Amino acid sequence: MSIKNQVTLIGNLGKDPEIMTFESGSKNAKFSLATNETYTNNNGEAITQTEWHNIVVWGKRVNVVENYLQKGSEVCVTGKLTHRTYEDKEGIKRSITEVKADEIVMFGGRKSATNGDASTNQTTEEE
Repeated sequence: MSIKNQVTLIGNLGKDPEIMTFESGSKNAKFSLATNETYTNNNGEAITQTEWHNIVVWGKRVNVVENYLQKGSEVCVTGKLTHRTYEDKEGIKRSITEVKADEIVMFGGRKSATNGDASTNQTTEEE
């Protein structure tokens, strides 16, 4: 049996994607994704718990993110869970967990659309 590092999340962008262009001309996109879980507590009250996930996108998918996604966009992200450490501006060592997106399925139209278009768009690593 093969063990695979794969995560699938459906949620909404917490802010507009941040696009970085490197000296080589390659780009990446980063955004936060909120997922919600609702449950009923012992008092019968509905409680919604929000989890935040850091998403990183590389390659041709960055153009799709840049042109179609904005704060509030609903997407399904499939990718690989990654962990890395870095040093912040004050020299403090930090660690972060991210999802490196291999596939993004968008629910809705272009970010400039105001007509509530319900089309679904998909981008995968092969694109």
